[in-house]
Order: sequence, then structure tokens, then C-alpha cells
Amino acid sequence: MSSSSETPPASTDVSQPDGLFVEAVGPTDESLAGSTSTRRLVLAHGFTQNGRCWGHFGDRLAVGNETRRVDAPGHGLSHHDDADLWRSADLLVEAGGAGIYVGYSMGGRTAMHAALTHPDTVEGLVLIGATAGLEEAPDRADRRTADSALAERLLNDGLPAFLDRWLALPLFAGLSPQQSAKQERLTNRPEGLAASLRHCGTGTQEPLWERLGEITVPVLIVVGAQDNKFTEIGHRLVTAFTGTEATLVSIPGTHAVHLEQPDETADAVLDAIAAW
Repeated sequence: MSSSSETPPASTDVSQPDGLFVEAVGPTDESLAGSTSTRRLVLAHGFTQNGRCWGHFGDRLAVGNETRRVDAPGHGLSHHDDADLWRSADLLVEAGGAGIYVGYSMGGRTAMHAALTHPDTVEGLVLIGATAGLEEAPDRADRRTADSALAERLLNDGLPAFLDRWLALPLFAGLSPQQSAKQERLTNRPEGLAASLRHCGTGTQEPLWERLGEITVPVLIVVGAQDNKFTEIGHRLVTAFTGTEATLVSIPGTHAVHLEQPDETADAVLDAIAAW
């Protein structure tokens, strides 16, 4: 599938009162009626991001598809700072509605929870750099301690300094300043991000490995070829989705491969969902 230069329509706020903030970009509900080629894609971003951080990858998905770009709890214009991943999944589905759920990192973990609790709404899963959780209790305890300390550092040092350190991690080494969407990340609330670390980090997450076989919708797992940790996790995810067909795609890049290689990643996603 070749890259398209078509500019997607302007975004529309379709948030519901007391829910998460969500923008719709692409064809409207009316134009979806009767179409077999146009889909709704619900986009769930990663930690420190928001719905304005999808970049060219998000724009590619919005050409010919309705995309609903949701701000996670504690991020962007959303509140519900105390939501854990199960509650985040409920809120995500309320905001996104029926469609294919595309989740990156934290958003991928949320999307897996959503597929388990709302099987009639989540029509497919695209997981980018995501994990089903830490299985060992000591590992989860260590991660909770680390995330709590990270949250305190964020609140004490401020968001600009925190983001400088966060984006300097090896996971994001392949991102250019523009791809990192740092200016958009700076619009987040420090208190919201700190709460997200405490409530939605992998240390607080119930590991889902033993439950992935309950998911019966098609699954695409996308990893960066240079992201060794999540490439290993991705191979394991393929075998864990025993109730459906799961496919792994590896694309040159690191953790945020959809931002580093937006066209190649978008092509892989669009080709996969066209066959679902």
C-alpha cells in the first residue's frame, strides 16, 4: 500500500460529559454507513502523550477511516486521574465505541483490558510496543516502587525536566525532536501523569497472559526491530492469543516505531485490518 499525501479532515470534539476527551478525525459516522472499506479506529496513546501526539502515522490512518483519538486518564484534556487500567479500559470504550483499537505501550495494555471486558465492542486489536504485564509479584513490587519514585520526581522537578529525561531513554533514541511531539506532551498536567504512573503502571497491572486466550478478535502486534525487549514480548504475545489469529510485524526502529517509521507502520496496520 503506498503512502497517501491526502490531508485528513479537521478534528471534531466528540467527547461525552464526564468521560475522556476524544477527537474524531476522518469520515463521520454518517459516511461510515453502508461502507465495507471504511472503519473506525480508536487510538490509545502511551504514557506522557495525548491524542495530539500520533503524528503522520495517525494522519495516515485517518485517510479513509474514522479515527477516534482518546486522551487517557490523567493525560491531555482528560481527568479521571485515579482510574486504574480496568477503569481506564471502560472509559476508553465509552469514548471510542465499536471499532478496532490501536494501542501504543500503555495504550496497548489498556486496549487489551478493553478487549477482555468489552468483547462486543472491540472488533480488533493493534498493539504497538505493548506487554501483557509482569508475571512475578516481586517484579511488580519493584516496579511500583520505581514508578512511585518517578512520580515524586516528576512533581518535584516539573514536567519539562521530567520529559527531557524521559525522551532521553534508549527506548526513544530513534525519535527526532519533531517525532517526539514534545510540545504536545508539555500540555499534560504533572499531577495527572504522576497519578497515571501510580495507577496504570505495569507494577499495578494484573498480568493478563493467562487470559489472552479469551480474546477472539484478530490481533496485530507491531514491534520495532531494534527494540529487543518488546520484540521478545511480541513473539510471546503471538502464542498467548490462542483464541484468535495473531500476527507479528517487525519494522526497523525502536520502541515508538509508529512515530519513527510512520508510513511503513501505517501500511502494515492498514493492510492487516483490510483483511479482517
